Amino acid sequence: MAESRRARLDTPTETRRQLVRRPSYDSDTFGVFAEQFARFMGTAKFLIYMTLFVVVWVVWNLLAPPELRWDDYPFIFLTLMLSLQASYAAPLILLAQNRQETRDKVVAEQDRQANARAHADMEFLAREVASLRMSVGEVATRDFLRSELRSLLHDLEDRAGDRASDRPGERSGDRVAGDDRPAPPLA
Repeated sequence: MAESRRARLDTPTETRRQLVRRPSYDSDTFGVFAEQFARFMGTAKFLIYMTLFVVVWVVWNLLAPPELRWDDYPFIFLTLMLSLQASYAAPLILLAQNRQETRDKVVAEQDRQANARAHADMEFLAREVASLRMSVGEVATRDFLRSELRSLLHDLEDRAGDRASDRPGERSGDRVAGDDRPAPPLA
């Protein structure tokens, strides 16, 4: 960022120089390290290693010859080391939790947006289904058409039967077999 400021002519240069440069680090890389460290500290392997370390420390400082012991009975040095380890572990665990919380917020926001889209889609589909139902109510269905055609066929058959009964006796020679046309009127 400082290089881009110096490249511009309308921005004054920094007049104050720092005596000691601040160390730079990649916060994402450090965060990944903190998460891996916190994840390792939550495993049974870490607990076993830590227990073995403390047991070896205590057994050595109790059973070793006095000149080879470095931490006698109250184990002050062991307490100091465990406190130092805890003082570094706690902020790393908090950092890992903060990163996880940030990820959870992002996932929750994405879930909320997906749910909102799904809800809008469901409302749209419900409206479409309702409009289709209304449209289908106005359209003749196949069963309705069949029933209407049957009733028309019955009406036509009834009319044909009425016409046949209304005609006085037909002569057999007036009509040709298989011919359904009415016979010509007699003059």
